[in-house]
Amino acid sequence: MNIAVILAGGVGSRVGADRPKQFIEIMDKPVLAYTVEKFNTHPEIDAIEIVCVESHIDYLKEMIAEYKLNKVKWITKGGDTFQGSVKNGVNNLKGKISDDDIVLVHFGASPFVEHDLITDAIKVCKEKGNAISTTNFILLSGLKDDETKSTTYIDRDTVACMNSPHAFNFKFICDLYEEGERTGVINKVEPHTTTMMYALKKPIYFSKGSQTNIKITTKEDLDLFEGYVLLKQKRGEL
Repeated sequence: MNIAVILAGGVGSRVGADRPKQFIEIMDKPVLAYTVEKFNTHPEIDAIEIVCVESHIDYLKEMIAEYKLNKVKWITKGGDTFQGSVKNGVNNLKGKISDDDIVLVHFGASPFVEHDLITDAIKVCKEKGNAISTTNFILLSGLKDDETKSTTYIDRDTVACMNSPHAFNFKFICDLYEEGERTGVINKVEPHTTTMMYALKKPIYFSKGSQTNIKITTKEDLDLFEGYVLLKQKRGEL
């Protein structure tokens, strides 16, 4: 099976709204509903788990019913960090899915994801055991000397920009977190699965990415997504 784990456990205070950003409505529909629909309509996704901020679990259940998100099989509480939410999601799936199943971890506030990214993440993960949606870095860049200047150039051709979805063989991600906790590495790195993989010397395999697949972080990102929805509606794709 291929299981999507949608992370909706954050608060998203930088958006400045009265609710977590994944529940802000665009064209009268929550951002999270758009995101989950992308996985719900993908033919290779068999089931969906949503890791949700506890205060909005009842709202989430209503949303699932309203938008007929029939592949959502499980809901569990979010953690204090990205990594905490991933751990909660993984632990909730133990005993429910098989070791060789694939889990695709994706930000609930990343509704720009398209089917081709999901398809390639599954394909690469089947071959390699993990896959992280990755794009080339296209902007000029340099190392910061401080907050005011840079004197060191970075060759952008050497930089990989990583985003979700993240795809993992289920046994791989279970073992990864067990090793991270056993060695204490999990408490020493930035709270993301990929940083723990780097610290534990695990190779990260690239799957297809897109420059447009942004995570909503600011009010301006919400405006971009509203424009995206209007374009999709005009084309008859929503």
